[in-house]
Amino acid sequence: MPLTVRLGLFYGAIFIGTGVSSPYLPVWFAHHGLSGSRIGLILSLPMLARAFTAPLLAVWADSFKLRRTALLILAAAVTVAYALMALPGGFAWWTVVWFAASSMYSTLSPLADVITLRRARTDGFNFGWPRGIGSAAFIVGNLGMGAILTRGSPEVVLVWMVAATALTAVAARFLLPPDPVHDEGHVAALSDRMGGLTDLLRDPVFMTAVVSAGLIQSAHAFYYGFSTLAWKRQGIAEDMTGVLWATGVTAEIAFMWFLEPWRRRVGPRNLLMLGGIAAVARWSALAFSPPLWALFPLQALHALSYAATFLASLQLVERLSTPRNASAAQSLNSALSGGVLSGVATILSGWLFDRTGAHGYLLMSAMCFIGLVGAMRLYGVRRLDPT
Repeated sequence: MPLTVRLGLFYGAIFIGTGVSSPYLPVWFAHHGLSGSRIGLILSLPMLARAFTAPLLAVWADSFKLRRTALLILAAAVTVAYALMALPGGFAWWTVVWFAASSMYSTLSPLADVITLRRARTDGFNFGWPRGIGSAAFIVGNLGMGAILTRGSPEVVLVWMVAATALTAVAARFLLPPDPVHDEGHVAALSDRMGGLTDLLRDPVFMTAVVSAGLIQSAHAFYYGFSTLAWKRQGIAEDMTGVLWATGVTAEIAFMWFLEPWRRRVGPRNLLMLGGIAAVARWSALAFSPPLWALFPLQALHALSYAATFLASLQLVERLSTPRNASAAQSLNSALSGGVLSGVATILSGWLFDRTGAHGYLLMSAMCFIGLVGAMRLYGVRRLDPT
């Protein structure tokens, strides 16, 4: 089986679960009687801590000889944690278990990105192809669950998530290549691994890049946490919610699969700017609950607000890091965009949703504008100039 297909199937195993948990876990929590504020708190706590947990998990992952070993262990542990959420422990129990599960699960994709980016560079394939297969699996997840929820109980959401993470653990063992963490084949000392992380934190250009991209990406927090509930208030059924989410992800896939030559010409700095501008337009429009027909072109902007920003951040981070700290760099990038920044945005989103409904999207627009200001500071940085 070609490596691109194997990598794509691994991303598929990750994102067929995310395609259910992202839009529908809030529905599961709401089914169990939680308010928007409590849902926002549960979802946000692991995000807030991710600036610490993700780099530490990345440093831990680099303690193995093979990169896939940590991915297998993390996926197996998340499977157990998701299963434990079925216990009737209530708000406090779900908060603790979700914190552990989300902290580990969110590290899977950036660790897989390290493998795929390196192989894309050395083997000469488009990173977007395997990553796009993951996005296609996301569509399968949210469309499938949307259809199920029109007839079945929200309890199925958790069953799907457990099955998906178990599949991810198996895929890590049998689909990922046995790439070494270090080319020399040795295991770096903890001091060396922590030193690589410290170098990144002290680099002002690196931090500007990841914070700017993180602000734009984390501005999806209201969408991820509350779009399903907001559209439900408008009278839009869950199956149509699945179609709307699928529209956004389809645009994301098309961007990753078919625009590689254009992306290379544009460069990561310009991609980041385009993503931020599209995000400001998207969230500003959604804040005023547009009719169903208008939601489809707004969802198509996901190609820029998410995909362009995501790919720009990966490329910027790869250029600003070294093999010594590549895992930590991508994990730190993910930790800021899907971590502390998203955590703050999610807490505020829950509070805003309870009080203002869809108008909470306006905060997301403001975050993107600040991210754009930071992105402008990357112009003129020689390390990011085309070679």
